Amino acid sequence: MAGTRETLSRLADRTRRLVADAPVLGGLLGPPVPAGLAVVPHDPWPGDAEAGAAILQGRFRAAGHSQPVDDGVWMPGGAPAPWAEALGGFEWIRDLRALGGDQARRRVRALVGRWIDTGGSGGPAWSPQTTANRLSVWMAQHEFFIASADDAFRARVMDSLARQSRHLQRNPAGDRDGAPHLAVAKGLVFAGLCLPGHGKALALGLRLLDRELPRQVPADGVHVERSPHVHLRVLRDLIDLRALLRQARQEVPAVLQTAVERMTPALRFFRHGDGGLVLFNESAEDVPVMIDAVLAHADVKGRAFKSAPIGGFERIQCGRTVLVMDTGAPAPAGLDAHAHAGALSFELSVGRERLVVNCGAVAGARGAWRRTLAATAAHATVTVGDRNLAEVLDEGGVGRRPASVLAVREEAEEGVLVDASHDGYAAGLGTLHRRRLFVADTGEDVRGEETLEGPGDHPFAVRFHLHPAAQVSMIQNGAAALIRLPSGQGWRLRAAGGTLEVQESLYAGGPGDPRRTTQVVVTGIAESGAHVVKWALKREKKPG
Repeated sequence: MAGTRETLSRLADRTRRLVADAPVLGGLLGPPVPAGLAVVPHDPWPGDAEAGAAILQGRFRAAGHSQPVDDGVWMPGGAPAPWAEALGGFEWIRDLRALGGDQARRRVRALVGRWIDTGGSGGPAWSPQTTANRLSVWMAQHEFFIASADDAFRARVMDSLARQSRHLQRNPAGDRDGAPHLAVAKGLVFAGLCLPGHGKALALGLRLLDRELPRQVPADGVHVERSPHVHLRVLRDLIDLRALLRQARQEVPAVLQTAVERMTPALRFFRHGDGGLVLFNESAEDVPVMIDAVLAHADVKGRAFKSAPIGGFERIQCGRTVLVMDTGAPAPAGLDAHAHAGALSFELSVGRERLVVNCGAVAGARGAWRRTLAATAAHATVTVGDRNLAEVLDEGGVGRRPASVLAVREEAEEGVLVDASHDGYAAGLGTLHRRRLFVADTGEDVRGEETLEGPGDHPFAVRFHLHPAAQVSMIQNGAAALIRLPSGQGWRLRAAGGTLEVQESLYAGGPGDPRRTTQVVVTGIAESGAHVVKWALKREKKPG
């Protein structure tokens, strides 16, 4: 008998390990498959009909990669992991919903059905974050593609949802810190509230929120990863969670409500006059209609604040001019997947027109694209010795980084001054960069002073990347640059302490593929001691 018990015990252990490691086998055990959702979540977020049309035509684009959407799309292939994760997260269902029509609905059902048949073999599609995204999206899009389907399809989807929920409960952590943990919490709460018999998922998700929100959303509301795009995504997820808890007549945890109240003004902080986001740390403009929707559903009053000292950003708004400056160190290791080497960079817009920008990012892209767009030279700041102020890692994050990034803000009747510095060039070059930016109260006079303190003899470049809609020409025999905005408004840039020139640049902040643009650059060789470059960007007065 003893031998028999030991054999059965070993068999049970092996079975548990198999179930934990294999999503497909995990679906064979657990509560009965639910016949339907206990609660049907509401999804208020807009999709992109143009992207939906591309999927309908057989192409899916994400993370800088495009690949056919065909019968073999769920089988392992040459697609990069970020692309596979975006596809397997199914958020593109919103794009087909925005396109509308029965053909779009049938396309979703075909791809979901094919995924159920072939996508359960592991890989990026079964990472905790991707599984959680898929769970919440399928349930939130229930009315679009499930409710009107036949009984057999609905049963297959419900069986898959139950299997995915159990898999996520067994594997909630994953290998990514930060926002992915909040995505997992959302997936668990959605599963716990919507799938009968999955109450343990709800408890696990709420515990995860209780642990993660205080460490990821500090008092100034800027998400710890310091990426405006990630910030938008996290806030949207938290709003979804709050709405579903209310719909299910569950108490909204205070930690969740507090996070929404903190993050909403911070989202306003990150907006330009055109309604889009500033381009720091792997962010793009994003769609203003989405940002408007998030702010509306957050239901938190109050204007954008001026300073985010914990997050490490400053915002100056004078007249119609908005300037946002990165005054913080990269996010801590493990939370820095989206970090760029852009300390002390700034963006400037006038009304609804962007003038000075950073180059942006191809979301989720790694390798050459990340190497190019995360570099210091892709930001409106100063490069020294043709080096990055932080070490950009191809697969995300930064290695060597500034030990100190400091900023002081001063306000007076004449305008606002931000005095900031970083020591990212201290290692190897022995150089400290100090930047002082002043915006006059009218918003029509922006001045900067760049000081490079160190041994000298290093080439430097002060970069002003321009939005593709802006046109630039050298004037006054090369002593100044005239930047013309689409409205016809002109801004004159002068500099002392270096040579002014116009160079090519790249803009990856808008929709679609990166576009060519220009940059005005002040170049020179830093003198030993304290080399100073002064510049002024002033609005041209109309004649008469």
